[in-house]
Amino acid sequence: MAFSTDNESSRLSAFLDDGQAAGRYTFSGAEALAALGVSEIALDNAVRRLRSRGRLVAPRRGFFVIVPTEHRTAGAPPPSWFIDDLMRFLGQPYYVGLLSAAALHGASHQQTMVFQVMTDRPTRPAKAGRARIEFHATRATTGSPVIDLQTETGSMRVSTPEATAFDLVRFSSACGGWSNVGTVLFELAERIDLGALQTLAKVRKSPEVQRLGYLLDQAGHSSIADTLLRALANRRYRPVLLASDAPPGDAAAVTPWRVVPNVPVEIDL
Repeated sequence: MAFSTDNESSRLSAFLDDGQAAGRYTFSGAEALAALGVSEIALDNAVRRLRSRGRLVAPRRGFFVIVPTEHRTAGAPPPSWFIDDLMRFLGQPYYVGLLSAAALHGASHQQTMVFQVMTDRPTRPAKAGRARIEFHATRATTGSPVIDLQTETGSMRVSTPEATAFDLVRFSSACGGWSNVGTVLFELAERIDLGALQTLAKVRKSPEVQRLGYLLDQAGHSSIADTLLRALANRRYRPVLLASDAPPGDAAAVTPWRVVPNVPVEIDL
């Protein structure tokens, strides 16, 4: 069946309007082909035309996000509108983590310019309008504690404050360095549940527990840090560098964490 370019675009535009009316802002190429009954070439032509008008954006080949009028200037709605659908399209487990999760929990002192997502394998970044989505691989994607946070279009998986704290320490280089991690932890600590922190500390490696406890102490949250110290009580843990990728320096290990502060940490309280 042949269609003119205008007809293709009009049919796809009507498909987008129907999606928005139903509260849906994403669709796959396969869904559009089935709904419109056109060829892939015809769909590609229609998509190209509507993308040039700012009505569509494609963070991944074959996955499309509808851009409502109020988000045309930004080029796309926020990633929170479509991250759950995108990860389902990719067939990968995920949760929103690191600085993005910390900001959602109220620790927004220095927000990152990217939307940070944890998943189970290396994944190239995605771009939608001005928004950039950055993926970080961790084997703990499916086992890490999360909450389902309601969004404008549904929900998304977000790491709990306790899991976020541990991830900030583990992926410090992606979070602006140790000083920024300490500053974010200062704010995030208000949302940390001590019981949940203690439970999580039992399954985390000792160096991660040591570094997080040290930084919480440095941020003035010694009572929360004490929970981690109790988790270390029955372990034999050795001195660890705060920054394992930096020279050891001459600093002595700080007790009781046995963390060697080989990089300066300046927390903006």
